[in-house]
Amino acid sequence: MQKKLNIEFEKAVRLLATHFPLSDTNSRKPILFHSIRVGVYLYEKSYAQEIVLAGLLHDALEWSNITKDLLRSEFGDHITRLILANTKNDTITDNENKTNELIQRCVQAGQDALIVKTADIIDSYKWYTNQKNAEELNYCTRCVQAIFKFKPATFNDLIFKELKSL
Repeated sequence: MQKKLNIEFEKAVRLLATHFPLSDTNSRKPILFHSIRVGVYLYEKSYAQEIVLAGLLHDALEWSNITKDLLRSEFGDHITRLILANTKNDTITDNENKTNELIQRCVQAGQDALIVKTADIIDSYKWYTNQKNAEELNYCTRCVQAIFKFKPATFNDLIFKELKSL
């Protein structure tokens, strides 16, 4: 991989480590480690730098005091747009509507945004399966169903085949 991507990846990890809350045994999942796993997954699959960094930073707005302005100044408009597409709208209280709106927003932002969300769901699915967390597995299932419901046929990246195999 490119040296530039490695430097930007490290910069993003440092930003997250500075701003994310500490996880403990009461946390649903260690959020920093989850974010790193998503970024590494995309990195190891040789996705474009913007997708890798957006995957790494996908929870930054939900779980920290990092702002979209800070993300934009540090990582640019495209990465920030991908992160915004992957950020839940907590004003929506109905779980199914919230999930559908999130996935539809990712689809509207383009295949790159849906790739990031899919990598997030793959990692979450593996984690919650290991933890035997039925409630969070239900969330993952809702997301998978919404992805395949709203994903255009033109979005044909291999990650969607991997998701289907879960």
